[in-house]
Amino acid sequence: MTRFFMAFFLAVLTGLASAQTAPIDSVPRDIDAERAKNSAERARLEIGFQTEDAACHEKFAVNSCLEKVNSRRRAVMADLRRDEILLNDEERKISGARQIRKSEDKAAPEKRQEATDRRANAAEDYQSRLSREKTKQLQRASVSSGEKTAREASAKRLTDHQKKPRARTDRQAAAAEEVKKFDDRQKQAQARRAQYEIDKLGRSKPPAKSLPLPE
Repeated sequence: MTRFFMAFFLAVLTGLASAQTAPIDSVPRDIDAERAKNSAERARLEIGFQTEDAACHEKFAVNSCLEKVNSRRRAVMADLRRDEILLNDEERKISGARQIRKSEDKAAPEKRQEATDRRANAAEDYQSRLSREKTKQLQRASVSSGEKTAREASAKRLTDHQKKPRARTDRQAAAAEEVKKFDDRQKQAQARRAQYEIDKLGRSKPPAKSLPLPE
């Protein structure tokens, strides 16, 4: 009989293990039915043990016989009690899981809306960052262009400023060269007039008389 109850207990444990791995909505057995079956088995076994107790009183070693019967009774009843505890635990787990599922199902629309809002906010934030970055790029380009224009204008002013003394020097040198050329022309003209006068005087002077011959 003990082997029978041990086999029954192992079957119960196997059923509980299957219940823990199975989905909540598809419980492999009816816990109330299992509990009723457990109670019926306890009552049936108790009747058998009481029959054995009565038989012990007809034997010579009454106490020894009763002790053996009670030992089997305690072992079998302990197995049934453990089975009942496991059934209660399974029932609490299933009930708790159903409550969690119910809460999750109730909160699912809100979570979906929150997820949608988060995605929308993320997209809006991304577009805002892109817009700010584009504005910064345009500002940097404008500043760079302005700086380039300012540098070019400054370089032009510096070049013009440097060219002015050089141009003035060139003009002064050209004027000095013109003065020198003018002086040279004047000197050449004066020299030609002087030579002309000399030549003219030479042509108009009578020839000198020849000296008398010695006697």
